Amino acid sequence: MIFTYCYRIKPSPEQIAIMERWLELLRRHWNYALGQRLDWLRRTRCPIDRCSVSYEPIGEIPELVNYYTQQAALKETKRLFPEYKKIYAETQQVNLQRLNKAWDKWRKPDASGKRGGRPRFKKSGELRSFVFPRVNSSKAGAHLVDGILKLSRIGSIPVVMHRPLPKGFTLKQCTVVKKADGWYCCISMKDDTVPEILPVESIKSAVGIDVGLDKFLTTSDGEAVPIPQFYRKAQGKLAQAQKVMSRRVKGSKNWKKAKHKVALLHLHLTRCRKEFHYQVAHWLCNKYDLIAHENLNIKGLARTKLAKSIHDAAWGAFLETLQAVAVKRGLLVQEVNPRGTSIECFNCGSRVEKTLSDRVHCCSSCNVKIDRDWNSGINILNRGLLAVGLSLNGCGKSVQDIVRVASASAEEQQVSFVRLRSPHHNL
Repeated sequence: MIFTYCYRIKPSPEQIAIMERWLELLRRHWNYALGQRLDWLRRTRCPIDRCSVSYEPIGEIPELVNYYTQQAALKETKRLFPEYKKIYAETQQVNLQRLNKAWDKWRKPDASGKRGGRPRFKKSGELRSFVFPRVNSSKAGAHLVDGILKLSRIGSIPVVMHRPLPKGFTLKQCTVVKKADGWYCCISMKDDTVPEILPVESIKSAVGIDVGLDKFLTTSDGEAVPIPQFYRKAQGKLAQAQKVMSRRVKGSKNWKKAKHKVALLHLHLTRCRKEFHYQVAHWLCNKYDLIAHENLNIKGLARTKLAKSIHDAAWGAFLETLQAVAVKRGLLVQEVNPRGTSIECFNCGSRVEKTLSDRVHCCSSCNVKIDRDWNSGINILNRGLLAVGLSLNGCGKSVQDIVRVASASAEEQQVSFVRLRSPHHNL
């Protein structure tokens, strides 16, 4: 199992200047190495007697450019530019490894045939982290002892240890990150033990969750979590800050101050949303052994007119957080096919066509009348139970129990809301 803990560090002004210089030099090296790869690709993408004279470069075909050739050229880079000698050697190698990983994702499709986007040249300030690949070993460039992080060629930096490192884990990697509100170190640690996944026959409670924009999620038990809409609520202050930045002379000190304020607002929104996702994930994992959810095409949904609200809810980030929390606890998270979960009646299976504005499920075949998202959650639960090999009453639930509860709440036509502790959101 691999964990990553992020701690705030407090470097001195001299150390900040050194780290910012490192980031700038690593950015230039990234751009040069990426330019080498793209130039080699343009010159070798087609035979010389079939390429376009006006669009393709003609000349000597360069040798193959990959990670190993570029790593071997580091020695020549340090000879031509002595300032690169001040950067820790393994940090420069990891910078090239990152580029190689991005290049392979673009050039080589994965198992499903999809490829990533082309690696981009980085503008000034866009590279915001560098890595020490070894920690607390004999030849490591980073050592974390008693709240002091000692980095090779940078010095000792105090660390705000807001939570202790877990016992039994081996520190593997240290990533120094520059954020809008300061510097942080991300410590990756590894433990050889693997949490045991709960056996299917031991599942005592299960739930299906339906994520949405009216409510953040609705469970098959009739509970709902209200959607916080962090971005929507902060749009006014963000617009005001961005308006101030747009009226400054680009590149001036006042422009940089205004840009920094915008970055702080976005960072605060990100942290509020992340804290909310963890609260919901822990709430679900405390109550249930099996959690079923839809396998949504979030990228496709984000191309619609609801894109802003979908990005604000961040369903994908929440489902990844839920998966991570469940794995640590040994619980099961099951994806199901989302097709028809909102249309099918959970009781009789009839198809009840609805528009997005219809928030109540009214079945004319069995006269069941419940909240639309609640009906979807029950269908998701049923599909999740069948996917893991359980019957509908395999976890203490039955269709008759659900119908009885739904009928008792038919007059209200609402689900009960769960109030979680709201993240600090003072903008």
